[in-house]
Amino acid sequence: MRIGVDVGGTNTDAVLIDGDTVIASTKIITTSNISDCVTAAIQGVLSNASVQAANVQAVMIGTTHFTNALVERKRLDRVGVMRLASPSGEALPPMTAWPDALSDAIGREYFLLPGGYEVDGREIAPFDAQAVRQAANTLKQKGITSIAISSAFAPLNHDMELRAAEIIGQEYPQARISLSHVVGRLGLVERENGAILNAALLSLADQVTSSLEKAAQMLGISAPIYISQNDGTLISVDQARQNPVLTIGSGPTNSMRGAAFLTGVDDAVVVDVGGTTSDFGVLKNGFPRESAIAVDIGGVRTNFRMPDILAIGLGGGSRVHLDPADYGNAAIDRADFCIGPDSVGYAIAQKAFLFGGDTLTTSDVAALCGAADFGESSLVPALCGAAKAAVWQEIQDMMAAGIDRVKTAPGDCDLIAVGGGSFLVGKRVEGAARVIKPKFAEVANAVGAAIAQVGGQIDQIVDYDVVPRVEALAGLKKDAASQVVAAGGQAGSIQIVEIDEIFLSYLPGRSAQVRIKAVGDLALGGNSSAGDNSDKLTGAHHAH
Repeated sequence: MRIGVDVGGTNTDAVLIDGDTVIASTKIITTSNISDCVTAAIQGVLSNASVQAANVQAVMIGTTHFTNALVERKRLDRVGVMRLASPSGEALPPMTAWPDALSDAIGREYFLLPGGYEVDGREIAPFDAQAVRQAANTLKQKGITSIAISSAFAPLNHDMELRAAEIIGQEYPQARISLSHVVGRLGLVERENGAILNAALLSLADQVTSSLEKAAQMLGISAPIYISQNDGTLISVDQARQNPVLTIGSGPTNSMRGAAFLTGVDDAVVVDVGGTTSDFGVLKNGFPRESAIAVDIGGVRTNFRMPDILAIGLGGGSRVHLDPADYGNAAIDRADFCIGPDSVGYAIAQKAFLFGGDTLTTSDVAALCGAADFGESSLVPALCGAAKAAVWQEIQDMMAAGIDRVKTAPGDCDLIAVGGGSFLVGKRVEGAARVIKPKFAEVANAVGAAIAQVGGQIDQIVDYDVVPRVEALAGLKKDAASQVVAAGGQAGSIQIVEIDEIFLSYLPGRSAQVRIKAVGDLALGGNSSAGDNSDKLTGAHHAH
């Protein structure tokens, strides 16, 4: 049995899954102490299912704590940055174009040092061990314990980043180090930004992961704990402690993975409707489509793996800005009202008319239209038929616009609606061939965490004139599969779910950037290295 938990800003959801069956779920208010709300959520599902903690084989958790810290500019470490790319990599210093509030919170302490590589593997400049040593001692004197190291084209050759980390470890053993090649892709500035953000979150990651371990211990759960990553796969608590930035996008990712699991549909648009926003994403082969462009995190451009998500200001707590004088207006049109983007959020239970408040929300209108069955609809002011129809149609049109903005092919597609506000999605939405609302849709995020697999990803530039294409791809597939096994996956379950191939005309020969993603089931008490799965190492292939 597995427990999935998703800690959101408003609610914490939990599910208990036995095999492929969801046997219990719960939703509680998120508290400031993560240990308390996780403990309460897990206790709730265990109690509902009359299951003992000893029967739990694994706990998978997704959390928004790291995202919130970056957005709020709170609980962040001061960071020292070492960039190994001089002299050519000095045009844009680290943290260029960052929001002032964020760069002020973590400091602007950086060192531009010789090193790095060209795209063809040549050194920009020789590695300078003495310069790294001096920078480490300067940071030590200033008491800055979080250090981010970046190097030009480190994803292709990360030798200099590793050498710098080794020297820092010798000179400054108390330092905690983030390496850019671990968290980002090609693109020095965006990858370095990701490493800096990761370094800024290290102390908070200690607190959060320790709280999660404490919660499990208090409940008597001895099973391992895993954290959801941005791409819908899992990492261990220790890995999350070292690289918390890899979990920032786990919320919407979990919802999309949960949607695929609950419906059995692997290719669709998913909308996760919360209290304030509706998040749209695309499922490809059961996994969220990853963003192909730089992703903005707290006002900072990054290029680590993130789901391609569109968020619009429409949720169950969104305010309906309609003059009470128009409640009975039979000639109402869209110029007479608007929906959101502001929301009453977690205060919906006090402010919405359904609960005795004085604010008209989308939930109130949904109740009047028979789409929501909570609260007391008799408390909602009576809207005339035209007003109800106009507001409800506007909600559906906003949903249709979201579908249109995320899909990349003509024609209608399946739409899976999940989240606590999924009642806002009507039975028919323009652009949707069918609207699917699965059982347990309101806790799809926790389901996605519970069923998450272990992943591995390779991102390399390969010259097919040097290594034949078939041979190169086969080798990279095996490398990705090895990552899955090393992370705790069952070798016999590994599948290649994506191969992305971009030919690079600016390099000599037949060079291509190849990204391969592999996934496998988590080994729960079994032998993760047993079995041969080479016949399954095939998958979706995209050439550009």
